[in-house]
Amino acid sequence: MTLEQLKEVAKSLGMPAFTGGQMAKWLYEKHVGSIDEMTNLSKQNRERLSEQFTIGCKAHISCQRSKDGTVKYLFPASCGTTADNSFVETVFIPDGERATLCVSCQVGCKMNCLFCQTGKQGFEGNLTATAILNQIYSLPERDRLTNIVFMGQGEPMDNLDNVLRATEVLTAPWGYAWSPRRITVSTVGLRNKLKRFLDESECHVAISLHSPMPEQRAMLMPAERGMGIREVVELLRGYDFSHQRRLSFEYIVMGGLNDTQTHAREIVKLLSGLDCRVNLIRFHVIPNVPLKEADEKRMESLRDYLTQHGLFTTIRASRGQDIFAACGLLSTAKKIEDERAQAH
Repeated sequence: MTLEQLKEVAKSLGMPAFTGGQMAKWLYEKHVGSIDEMTNLSKQNRERLSEQFTIGCKAHISCQRSKDGTVKYLFPASCGTTADNSFVETVFIPDGERATLCVSCQVGCKMNCLFCQTGKQGFEGNLTATAILNQIYSLPERDRLTNIVFMGQGEPMDNLDNVLRATEVLTAPWGYAWSPRRITVSTVGLRNKLKRFLDESECHVAISLHSPMPEQRAMLMPAERGMGIREVVELLRGYDFSHQRRLSFEYIVMGGLNDTQTHAREIVKLLSGLDCRVNLIRFHVIPNVPLKEADEKRMESLRDYLTQHGLFTTIRASRGQDIFAACGLLSTAKKIEDERAQAH
């Protein structure tokens, strides 16, 4: 809940409005697990609250730890529109003094990108703002976080209201009070939704590119047919990314498919004049998908060409390969395990 909503709750239960501010501090500064822990509220007021509300936090049900320090958590997603046996993945990625959390916003995904395991699950439901924030609120390493990326399961623009509510809580002075520069929201590009996000949020933006060629991108990403990458780039040209807000393009490199010099030239042509960066990501094989990992030299060649032609480009280090590295693999495995258990 926002501060104003918490004040309304207080008023509706006959408490002073300032009690809403006290509740906000208990939630977003102290991260209490129960209403009973809000000790500067009277016992009577805590009882009134407990009759109608809960904190809404739920611990992870399992985790996998990589030898490189990456931890993938599986959280219940049984808040809002999803089924009770649904789960979402959250990945904690430590890197020196930096610690990034990759959060999910949906169970499954409608986008059905060829290279993504989450899309193979189909779409089960949007996460509420509660279920999105719970991935942060209930994270054991919460106090170490420096950055959050909405790059887990689901398409953020397809659940925009809840994503905006979650980022509001994360950045508001009454909430987590984070700078929006610590948060990056990714998208394939959805008409109207992307524009609304750019207008209403100051968080960084990451565009899933993966091919500069519309026909090939449509084969990899069906969303290309709804809002093409050229149209996405044209929209982005109307916004200022020259100061603190950052624009990046995510490019999963697949061997022999999108790693040629022709692709490099087309990327330069497409992004020419935009103040942005390009992140190259090695594709990791997922079941029943006929795509190959990229060769290291081809990735370096792609990076060097883009850099030489004015695009700041990095090869993102692969993390957590010894656990279930790709989005959707851990939750898919859990779902299959549960279905088999029920069948027996």
